[in-house]
Amino acid sequence: MGKGSASGMTRGDRKRNARRERLRGLLPRDGAVIGIDLAEDKQAIAVIDHDVRVLARKTVRVKAFRLGEALDWAAGQARAKGFADVTVACEPTGPRWMQVQRLCAERGLPLVCIQPLVSHIAREQQDYTTHKTDESDCVLIGRLAVELHCYIPEELDETWAHLRHLGRRRAQLITAATASMQRIQGFLSVAWPVVTGTCVQPLLSKTWLAALQVVTSRCGADPGNLAALGCEAFTALVRSAVAEWGGKKAWGTICARIFAALTDTEGVVVSSRRGLLRRVADELGDLQRTRAQLRRVEADMVAVLDELGLSRLAGIPALTAVGAAAILAETGDPRRYDSSSSLVKHAGMSPSDNASGTFIGDARISRRGRPGLRLTAWRAVWPMLQFNPVMAAKYQAMTQAAGGTAAETSSRQASAAAAAARARRARARVACAASLLRWIYSMVVHGTSWDAAVAAGDAACQHAPRCPAEAA
Repeated sequence: MGKGSASGMTRGDRKRNARRERLRGLLPRDGAVIGIDLAEDKQAIAVIDHDVRVLARKTVRVKAFRLGEALDWAAGQARAKGFADVTVACEPTGPRWMQVQRLCAERGLPLVCIQPLVSHIAREQQDYTTHKTDESDCVLIGRLAVELHCYIPEELDETWAHLRHLGRRRAQLITAATASMQRIQGFLSVAWPVVTGTCVQPLLSKTWLAALQVVTSRCGADPGNLAALGCEAFTALVRSAVAEWGGKKAWGTICARIFAALTDTEGVVVSSRRGLLRRVADELGDLQRTRAQLRRVEADMVAVLDELGLSRLAGIPALTAVGAAAILAETGDPRRYDSSSSLVKHAGMSPSDNASGTFIGDARISRRGRPGLRLTAWRAVWPMLQFNPVMAAKYQAMTQAAGGTAAETSSRQASAAAAAARARRARARVACAASLLRWIYSMVVHGTSWDAAVAAGDAACQHAPRCPAEAA
């Protein structure tokens, strides 16, 4: 509760009221709403008032970018019924809603969007069934907009939109590379099991991958056919191939181990060996191309980050420019959020309490919002737990307190205590990932650079100038 607040309203109440006032400005009580259910070739439209009475409806079989005539018809129907204010509502279905956003901007019509999850839940609440048609959904979308269960869609500029698409492309390439690595490992477990033991992390070793490429492209059905080359000639072939994997030199120890394994047939399924080795060669080619594309995409993301003037985010210890760009590709411009808490909620990392009366259950993260943002922040925070001094201290403090509690309850079984400790460490990592998002929000919105004292919440820094310009 805020100081001096006689009404008992909290800061959250005031922010919620302000947000609803902004929405009410777009959806006045004496206005009409055009609900649109978007599809590929069929668009269902309904015009409703604030009592959810259908004033007009129409189904058109056109692409979304040709909806202009239907929008003009719907707006004309609303004004013919005496409604001066008309608002358009739709779900953000794929990229089609951006065409609606463009058409509304050209006609001066305000646009609000309904989260698909909200409409899904409302559909079941409406008649306790999963009944779904385009004609009923457009009315449902309009009703949710009337009830202010909607949001104002973001208008991306060209640079931020480019960064978002690069981030999605990077995520696809990472998934493709991971899938190729898993398939290679699975094929080799049948065709040549011993070769995976020649390196600690074989699929991360450029020398190992180059050697495997040499073997699979030349051996036919039997790696032992290359044993006649000799270790030195084999190593020379690997050195010539390692540059294609982005390496500068080949490790002789790994080459020698793989050469020694050429004639080892332990665990080999002979009947499938020829086909699987050819599939490994194909997967290696795919993995090589995917990694090269990934390097180019990440270089483009760093260039866009510099174009946005946010290269200073790489000043956060243990956070790379690529990691910062990947997070911003998911969040969009942090300035569009009301607070850092809103950004954390968007990632689904905010605590979801479970309490009623005297009952207090375990709090978990909400897992709502944007899963891609949650995954990107989760990946970025791992190296920071070790190499970022502020984050490492935060994580250590949280896990140390948990460790002390576990030590006091020594009567519990060891397995239960270990499981509880793992859960506490996981919660600490989530809290650290949320802190990373808060740091990025603060640095972008206030235009500051990395400051360990501010990030650690030093009381002496709470009233410090927010940017160098204020200090001057």
